[in-house]
Amino acid sequence: MSPERSYGRGADQLRPTVIEPGFVRTATGSALISVGETRVICTASAQESVPRWLAGSGRGWVTAEYGMLPASTGERKQRDISKGRLDGRSVEIQRLIGRSLRVAVDFKALGERSIYVDCDVLQADGGTRCAAITGGMVALRLACQKLMQDGLLESSPLSGTVAAVSCGMVDGVALLDLDYSEDSTAEVDANVVMTGEGGLVEVQATAERTPLSRAHLDELLGLAGKGIDELRELQEQAVAALAS
Repeated sequence: MSPERSYGRGADQLRPTVIEPGFVRTATGSALISVGETRVICTASAQESVPRWLAGSGRGWVTAEYGMLPASTGERKQRDISKGRLDGRSVEIQRLIGRSLRVAVDFKALGERSIYVDCDVLQADGGTRCAAITGGMVALRLACQKLMQDGLLESSPLSGTVAAVSCGMVDGVALLDLDYSEDSTAEVDANVVMTGEGGLVEVQATAERTPLSRAHLDELLGLAGKGIDELRELQEQAVAALAS
């Protein structure tokens, strides 16, 4: 029997998810994604330059940065700048976001320009990295549309889409889209990144107390696939809403 979950949802249901496109007017592309109580602002900013190691190659670059605002959790989180270095968790997450988004980009078609996708967590209640990837993809798509509208790109450099969702085993039950209370007690928690066509980009799965069986992994991947199909539809609606 499934544990009682937030919003009265079943084991295979996402938290209420809303993607608001164009949330930051000054960004090339942006979106605010709300997944239950988790909220992340994603902005994509284009620059007409590339890292030194790409100069003269005719290829562009997409990278990501991630951070949590001090009041995003119950206890104030110290800003990285005040510590003089990036938090190790933030580094890991922004690398994941960057890797995930680059899967969907044709760098030759992007030309010698960079797009920086910044993901800032306003409020954290589990699944911030997954929300950042899903919302970041919308911001990236909107940025590419703006570059085409401005005549800087002839065609979209995006070859597809990506989205991400968490899942895990809680009290022996496979659950989709864990909130913080579930994630903190899960025997197994996983983050799954997939393309719009269903291809796996990255799977991060950790067994806290009980080893993860192959059968349970398959069950979790099935749940993730269902959730990502729903997230992909929300991404399409968000992009279409700003175009209309």
